[in-house]
Amino acid sequence: MPFIAVDPATGTELRRFQGHDREDARAAADAAARAQKAWARTGFEDRAAVLRAAAEILEAEADRWGRLMTEEMGKPLSEGRSEAEKCAWALRYYADHGADFLADRRVEVEGARAGWVYRPLGVVLAIMPWNFPFWQVFRAAAPTLMAGNGVLLKHASNVPGCARAVEEIFLRAGLPGGLFQNLFLEHEDLEVLLDHDAVQAVTLTGSVRAGKAIAQQAGARLKKCVLELGGSDPYVVLEDADLELALDRCVTSRLINTGQSCIAAKRFIVVDEVHDAFRAGLLARFDELKQGPPLEEGVDLGPMAREDLRDTLHDQVTRSVEAGATLERGGEIPDRPGAWYPPTVLTGVTREMPAFREELFGPVAVLIRASDADEALELANDTVFGLGAAVFTGDADRGEAIARDTLQAGACFVNEFVRSDPRLPFGGIRESGYGRELSPLGIREFVNVKTVWVAD
Repeated sequence: MPFIAVDPATGTELRRFQGHDREDARAAADAAARAQKAWARTGFEDRAAVLRAAAEILEAEADRWGRLMTEEMGKPLSEGRSEAEKCAWALRYYADHGADFLADRRVEVEGARAGWVYRPLGVVLAIMPWNFPFWQVFRAAAPTLMAGNGVLLKHASNVPGCARAVEEIFLRAGLPGGLFQNLFLEHEDLEVLLDHDAVQAVTLTGSVRAGKAIAQQAGARLKKCVLELGGSDPYVVLEDADLELALDRCVTSRLINTGQSCIAAKRFIVVDEVHDAFRAGLLARFDELKQGPPLEEGVDLGPMAREDLRDTLHDQVTRSVEAGATLERGGEIPDRPGAWYPPTVLTGVTREMPAFREELFGPVAVLIRASDADEALELANDTVFGLGAAVFTGDADRGEAIARDTLQAGACFVNEFVRSDPRLPFGGIRESGYGRELSPLGIREFVNVKTVWVAD
């Protein structure tokens, strides 16, 4: 079966690739196993040199890679360039610090030399989504490769050119052949890789449904998973917040990547005292947005990545309005080719509505009124998700206490929008998944923490 890239702005086919079958997958896993055994014997300096070379390719050709991302999933070109540059940052971060993160540890014990070492597990299956088609792969691959593992990539079917490009970049950077391979596989064929002895772990970024399916399959084989799934991130605006700052950060977060981000602001929960002022500012900012062809400079948001995703989002908006939400802006599918959906604002949203309970993966802002701070925080935590959250307040100490002890999510920010950073752990709780990427914790997810005891 071919894997086809379709321009989401026009609905026209861009490119297609022939899919791999189960025999191809087995052969790829065999080759990865051989390459990984040799790679595990290389030193950190040699691994770091490859990561740095890949970073240089990403930065030198950022316009090429950004354009490819824009063509295949519709993000504005400026965001595609920035994504390529962020990938380079992650590669350099692990090239610079990976050896220290995995340095041998000594423990004082009587009559022995003892401690622990970190050793690679083998080959990691990486199942990646379309919304950040470079970043999601590189943020997983950089620590995994630096730790001495191999990677088999199953990317989203609608970004095949991006999948092929990531493999190309690593090969051009000097990564040994077979160590990182892209496979155009159907989801039902992944069990071939999960059954392979060399594949010792899985990392997946995607939907809750996909995460549960892979967790079940990997668990049946006693293979470790790291899962980064959906989110319905609450952004709480308290009565003492700087409203201009809050509006700027909230709108930016909601519309990055045309709203198609797991850690985008999904629910604006605003206390009654400043609710009406926030609403007025929100509508004014949405009225100023420029939506258009994503390859044009100065565009704030482009189309969504696929028409089926657009239709799902529209259904959630429609059901929320039918349940009593007010449609303030947008909410209508335009009569034009492509996966277009306008920037949309829903107000008067309450906790029984789809806009509150479900993840809205697109350019839809949801405004929720809370009587006071206590109710706002209770509403924020009333979700099955737990990926990111933010609070806006004029009292930084108050905000930090809320972020540390009250908000229930894997990443909690004060007076700023939630973002991933190579230096900090990234991941969620509850139906947002488990395990951590990035930071020192990310590189230690897929290693054998081996105790070594030597009697004197």
